[in-house]
Amino acid sequence: MKILIVLTSHSKLGDTGNKTGFWLEEFAAPYYVFLDAGAEVTLVSPLGGQPPLDPKSDEPTAQTASTLRFKRDSLAQNQLAHTLPLQNVTVADFDGLFYPGGHGPLWDLATSGASARLIEETAKAGKPMAFVCHAPGVLKNVRNGNGDALVSGKVVTGFSNSEEAAVGLTDVVPFLVEDTLTASGGNYSKAADWQPHVVADGSLITGQNPASSEPAAKLLIEQLQSR
Repeated sequence: MKILIVLTSHSKLGDTGNKTGFWLEEFAAPYYVFLDAGAEVTLVSPLGGQPPLDPKSDEPTAQTASTLRFKRDSLAQNQLAHTLPLQNVTVADFDGLFYPGGHGPLWDLATSGASARLIEETAKAGKPMAFVCHAPGVLKNVRNGNGDALVSGKVVTGFSNSEEAAVGLTDVVPFLVEDTLTASGGNYSKAADWQPHVVADGSLITGQNPASSEPAAKLLIEQLQSR
């Protein structure tokens, strides 16, 4: 199994002067789910190299067994520091696709033509793909073979409006994930704030929040193993 993880390269949290990027747990937990299942993992980002880490995801209260494992793993840290450029990969290079969240993707991956093409070609090939927390927002401009929004008519989830309000960033982010998925015709579902919630509609897997990253990754592995 070959799995591609797509990370953000965006580090500015709007006009706040604060930093953002990818959410550490949403990368680390799936990364080890994939490795422990025997998968070969490739990391990419729009700019290549070291993707920016959301500093809030590195605070003591945000640590999990997976993030602590990552901090002890020099090989994983080196791989993360040398992500490949997103535009250099093709669908033939992998069997499954995973997008971690963090607020960063709302700015760069949601508007990236290379990302949209990658997702569209992955969907056309019928390969499983998973998006967690804010990452379902990158589906905003992705189309299916008919030219409709990829999420149109599909059961999906992602970071909820109430969760965004809880972190005080409703007026900072370029768009709200829940609203965008709904406006694109997705059948949006959610659990209580911060509770794990993962849905799959065919090969499209989405998770609501950081607590959903590991179960979403496990579901991706299950789909790959059943193929």
